[in-house]
Parts: sequence; C-alpha cells; structure tokens
Amino acid sequence: MPITVTDYLDVVSSWCFWSEPTWAELKKRYEGRVTFQWKIALMDPSGLPTSREQEQWFYRRSGMMMRSPFMLKTEWYDPSLPEWLAPNCVAEAAKDFGFTDDRVRLTLARAALREGKEIGDWNVAADTGAGVGGIDTRKLLERARSAEIEQRVRASTVEFYALQITQRPAFVIDTEIGDRAVFSGVIKLEPLTATIDSMLDDAAVYAAYKAHFGDPPAK
Repeated sequence: MPITVTDYLDVVSSWCFWSEPTWAELKKRYEGRVTFQWKIALMDPSGLPTSREQEQWFYRRSGMMMRSPFMLKTEWYDPSLPEWLAPNCVAEAAKDFGFTDDRVRLTLARAALREGKEIGDWNVAADTGAGVGGIDTRKLLERARSAEIEQRVRASTVEFYALQITQRPAFVIDTEIGDRAVFSGVIKLEPLTATIDSMLDDAAVYAAYKAHFGDPPAK
C-alpha cells in the first residue's frame, strides 16, 4: 500500500528551516518504503513579520526552542515584500531541470537565513539556485519568472489552505486507501515516525489479507 508524505513549506520560513533535520531523517529511515515530496505553500502578510526587529524576535524564540548554537540572520528581510515569490519560484522551477530533491531549495534557505543574502531579489535567488544545481542562471531565472511556475506555486498554496491549516511546515501523510494524517507546524520526529509506522503496519495487514482472500467480491 503506497504511502506518500508531502511537506508543504515556504523556502524562507524559519520554522521550515528548523524542520529540515526531521525531514532528512524521515527520508533516510523510510527510503524505499515511503514516497516523499515537497510543495510550496507561500506565506502571506498575515504570517510575515512587519519589521526586521520583529523578525529577530521570532528568530530568537525559535532558535531557543531548537537549542540552536547559532542565530538566524535577518539581513535578507525586506518588509516591503508581501510574499517571497522569488526564492519559492526558483526552487519550483529547478524541478523542471531535474532537481526534484531538496538541494536547490535548501541552498536558497541557507543563503537567506544563515548568510543573510537578499534572496527576495530575483537575480540573487536565480544565481544562488543555479549555482548548486549547475543550471544556467539565465534559463533558471526565465523559467522561475514564467506564468506557469507562478501558477504551480499558487496552486499548491491553495492546496495547503484547503487543508484548513495555517502553520508551515505541514506534513501530510496519505495512503492509497484514503487514510490521511496532517501535522501542521509539528517538526519533532517522534509523532511523525509513530504515524508512518502505524500506516506501514496497516499496509502489511492489507497485503496479507489480499494474499489470503484476494480482491473483494464485486457485489
């Protein structure tokens, strides 16, 4: 019974950044048994700070919660932007160049949050993303600014809000029989592994039952 875990995220969200070790461990632990994918869920003004000072306050809080030995940088932050379209579209566009894994989006996140690069600038975002992927910067920028990429990013954001949740990252775990678990803003490993293990156990039972009894009667 196939199981899919979808990570809804905003590339420059600090809480999404702190969730990355959990995401990496999940992919390692369930490799070959579970399908993993990520989708963009753009933060809107209601979820964004209104000043650099406010951003620093949030970073201090989340950094303490994660017991981080370093503090995230705020030099990248631009209060005039209502959303962070450039880095998210660049990460999404990189998928069309074969980079469906986490490399490009993680590089963009680190460039902003660890190095303070002005990643809200389209050229900076494209140059950063192209460097890690060995993609032509001009081609990546052109693709990232295309109407199709923006439509994809906004469509996945609509998917996120359709779940009636607000916190990113959101881990959505689905099975082919319609079971679903949604974790909004939860980034600790234990509740996620407990749920996936339970679903994998159900999958084993379904497979055993089918081996003994076959498919259900038509009527």
